[in-house]
Parts: sequence; structure tokens; C-alpha cells
Amino acid sequence: MGLPGLRRLDHVGVTVPDLEEATRFFVDVLGCEYLYSLGPFKDDGDWMSEHLGVHPRATVPENRFFRCGGQAVFEVFQYTAPGQRTTVPKNSDIGGHHLALYVDDLDAAVDYLRSQGISTMGEPTASKGLNEGQRWVYFRAPWGLQMELVSYPKGKAFDRQQQTTPGSS
Repeated sequence: MGLPGLRRLDHVGVTVPDLEEATRFFVDVLGCEYLYSLGPFKDDGDWMSEHLGVHPRATVPENRFFRCGGQAVFEVFQYTAPGQRTTVPKNSDIGGHHLALYVDDLDAAVDYLRSQGISTMGEPTASKGLNEGQRWVYFRAPWGLQMELVSYPKGKAFDRQQQTTPGSS
């Protein structure tokens, strides 16, 4: 069954320590399109805790929206909050995460990132098994958010398998 009416991922929210630095990264390095800003947000009651799961005295001075590649939207927050953790979770931590961006030419994208002073975490890796045909590499945003570049211009083994499975359309 699943969630009724589910169509697609709408946006990804990211909390950053410096909204100006994040804007430069999303626009100048990644090439995202700045869309608009909202805020400030704060409440003297329990709204922030009840609706966003943060400390009731947390504030969002401003949040900004960026479109990436004509589709994905990043909602970027700069929070202030009592007891706010400032360490970025590792992928292995509960709640850890990374954002993956598809590129047509992985080598050109890696060269570009490096020319912008962004280091990759190792060299591009070729996947195996059902992801054969894909290459990927991780990198970090200036504040530590783990991101990934992926490319599979001829598809993945999984995609080819799905196309040849009897009864698939």
C-alpha cells in the first residue's frame, strides 16, 4: 500500500553554522539557484518544540531555499538553540546522513570541486553488484556535511536487470 498520494521527494532541510558561507557554497560552488528566504522564526511557547522537535527557545533568524539541477530543493537553516550540538554526525552515527548529487561526468565534477578548494574523500570508486555501472565519491561541504557525487550514464546493473525481467514494463 504505502503512503497515499506519495509522488516524490520535495526538499531536504540542512542546518548550517553560517548561512552566508552555505549560500556561497550552494550557489557559487554547486551552482544551485537561490530561490527565496523566510524568517525570522521564534516562539515564546512550545511551538518550536511541538512542531519542529527542537528546544522551545530555538530560533531560526533566517532560512533560505535553493534549487539544485532544476529539481531538488535544499532548505538551509541557521538555528540558535540552548544546548545546540555543533558537531556534524558521521554517516555511522544514528541520524547520520549524506546527500548524493548526480553528475553526468564524475571526473570533470571531481576536478571542478578540487579547483574550488573542496577535497574529496578518496578517489572515485566503481560500484559492483546491482550498482555496477555507477561511480561515486564523497566530499564535505565547508561546515562538514557529507555529500556524494554519483554518475551512471549507462545505467546500473539493477536498471538493466529490471528491464529484462519477464513481466516488467
